[in-house]
Amino acid sequence: MPSRTPTEAIRRGLTFWRRSIQARVVASTVLLSALVVGVVGWFLLQQTRDGLVDARVDRVVAEAANETADARARLATVPGTDDEASLQLQQLVDPIIARGRSRGFLVVLNGPIGDQPTDLSGSGPRYSEGLDLDSVPADLVKHLDDGGSTAWAFSRIRYLPGSGKSDTAGIVVGSTIQLPADAEFYTIYYLYPMQQERETLDLVTRALVTAGALLLVLVAGLTWLVTRQVVTPIRMARRVAERLAAGELEERMRVRGDDDIARLATSFNQMASSLQRQIRQLEELSRVQRRFTSDVSHELRTPLTTVRMAGDVLHDAREEFDPVTARAAELLQTELDRFEGLLTDLLEISRFDAGAAALDLDDVNLIDVAHRVVDMTRAVAEQRNTTVTVRALSEPCLAEADTRRVERIVRNLVSNAIDHAESRGIEILVNGDDHAAAIAVRDHGVGLAPGEASLVFNRFWRADPARARTSGGTGLGLSISLEDTHLHGGWLQAWGQPGRGAQFRLTLPRRAGAALRQSPLPLVPEDAEELTP
Repeated sequence: MPSRTPTEAIRRGLTFWRRSIQARVVASTVLLSALVVGVVGWFLLQQTRDGLVDARVDRVVAEAANETADARARLATVPGTDDEASLQLQQLVDPIIARGRSRGFLVVLNGPIGDQPTDLSGSGPRYSEGLDLDSVPADLVKHLDDGGSTAWAFSRIRYLPGSGKSDTAGIVVGSTIQLPADAEFYTIYYLYPMQQERETLDLVTRALVTAGALLLVLVAGLTWLVTRQVVTPIRMARRVAERLAAGELEERMRVRGDDDIARLATSFNQMASSLQRQIRQLEELSRVQRRFTSDVSHELRTPLTTVRMAGDVLHDAREEFDPVTARAAELLQTELDRFEGLLTDLLEISRFDAGAAALDLDDVNLIDVAHRVVDMTRAVAEQRNTTVTVRALSEPCLAEADTRRVERIVRNLVSNAIDHAESRGIEILVNGDDHAAAIAVRDHGVGLAPGEASLVFNRFWRADPARARTSGGTGLGLSISLEDTHLHGGWLQAWGQPGRGAQFRLTLPRRAGAALRQSPLPLVPEDAEELTP
């Protein structure tokens, strides 16, 4: 099985996203839930962190104050001189460093104030082993060196390379102590790592992330389950509707329970039953109508033949009659021709309705067809003071089609144009390309009102019922032309504007059965923009 390309996978994913309500609902719910869980989790983490830090600060400040107070108490009981200052410093800082190792804090002793650099550099400071003196914030050192009171600050506690410890966040508490041996003030800093608080915060973070992920999975599952209960009946209704559209009128939805979905299914089934009854009634009515049209057309053939024979005899002998009788014989012949044409059209329509129409395919040159139609309609055009011209944009213009039917289509279009041209010129345009051949009939007569372009192909439809027919049309010509066009797999379209004429375009595939994508001729004529005010 060939592997799918990334583009195809993305296209399939987008198609699934567009078509699946369930997927969109689940995704939207999960995203909103993730946003809520994220905001709540962030708030909880902030509160937890602030609580841990505040508690830690209170403890370390209190512990540092106790250590400083204890150191001052011990130094107050120990008299000394300048020569014993170094010994007193050692006796001061060593016990604190020892307690720091056991209690988890570090110590830095610097001084005397004013004699040592403010950045704790040089040989003056005494401090816990492995500590990097840059861990003490410079602002805190400056504060105490300037005579400030006990203070604290957050800092990054760093260790010297090789100490085996990693840097961590911490709290630094600074205070001052006066050494009795030399009466100088020294600064002492207590550095408390916050590793335990960091581990606690990491544990809480992992717990919140795990709980949030599980909650999102639970929300996704619940949303999927709830939407499935709603979407499943909708999908069932879609499948039933598709089967109904395909002609399976017996299909119905299954009704379960009495909820809104069940009532919707009941209403859908009632609608389907009503549509089934109406469709069957319409099918029966259409069948009866087609049968009636076919039967009447065939039954009228026999009496028409008899009347035609009598009419021919009267028409041939009209010169022997008085003028009134001769005129009646001519009118009888004319109406018999029209009646016979109507019967022929009705029989053709009945064949289309019965699906019995077939094509006799051959290579047809639409240019030759256009010229033959012009010759056939020249007499009628001259009576209407109208000229019909052919303009071929490509030659030859061939299509695989039924010559008789294509000629009938073009003849009907030209006859219709003559009826409505109002003594203005008519132009037949012919063009073709590699895929299609087209012929357009353009007149400059009464035109079509908005919405009439889709009605002109209806049976017996007329834009102006009071308008007289001059070409002897039956009202079925354009309907038959449309059926002939559909039989070829082509297009027959109309365009028009009131008072500015109309254009009918026939487009046929070059090869029978090929699909049409475009026409070699535009539906809207080239002079339409010039006519637009």
